[in-house]
Amino acid sequence: MGVDPHLLRTFVCVAELGSFSAAAQRLGYTQSAVSQHIAVLESDLGTPVLQRRPVAPTLAGQRLLEHAAPILLRLAAARADVARAVAPQPAMHLGVTSLALVPGLAALLPAMAELTCAPRDEVVAGVAAGRFSAGLVAGLAAPSDPLRLNDFGPLHRFPVGQAEQVVVVALALDHPLAGRSGLALADLSGAFWIDAPGAAVPLSDLWPMPARVSTRLHGDDVLTLLALVAAGHGLALLPQHLAGTAGVGCVPITEPRLVFRVEAVATSDTDPLLELLRQRTVVPDRGGL
Repeated sequence: MGVDPHLLRTFVCVAELGSFSAAAQRLGYTQSAVSQHIAVLESDLGTPVLQRRPVAPTLAGQRLLEHAAPILLRLAAARADVARAVAPQPAMHLGVTSLALVPGLAALLPAMAELTCAPRDEVVAGVAAGRFSAGLVAGLAAPSDPLRLNDFGPLHRFPVGQAEQVVVVALALDHPLAGRSGLALADLSGAFWIDAPGAAVPLSDLWPMPARVSTRLHGDDVLTLLALVAAGHGLALLPQHLAGTAGVGCVPITEPRLVFRVEAVATSDTDPLLELLRQRTVVPDRGGL
């Protein structure tokens, strides 16, 4: 038994919006067509996937949702891969996480490249689906481990080893730990953090330590993050090249051994970005902003 991807896409849209009429408007269908799609899907699966009032996934629908997003993404990735095989390649359009473009790495990019800054999962998904020609993502990892990325399909990953940096804790200059030469994550178990996944190393990378959050920053403005740190609103994890900013102290993480790593992701091993990185040495700038 196979599930028609058009029906699956309609189901995901209705479940996301909680409305048949809103889903119809977004998808460009009539409401009756959306209702028919769901009825056919439920007949195919032999069970209801949506309760009607209010509109919400049933238990079976919740299970289907867990599979639907990666299925639809893989289909989009396959379609983009076929398109790339038969059509001229567009100009380089890179998806990048806010901290991935360390200064030495930025110097490698061609002058006419187009960049879009986005969270890590969005960059990887965008590369898989063909929205970006390639991506640059960053995060914490053990010295010999790759970054932990969600599986959005078969992608080629290239660790930009020369861009690896020491991980530092950014804190206010008058913080009790500001004068330390190094810190273990265990030393920070009771600390308050600024949750800023777009502007700092995501707190979800702080395995296995749960983080106590005092302030949340949405977006990728690193300068705003540093101003919050300097004002004592909480700690943040950053790569070493951002150390030395006025009003902010930075102490290296010494235990466990972690590095700030940048990886390039692409759908082809011969992608122009990967070729550039293989040919050139990336030396990060160790200065301030």
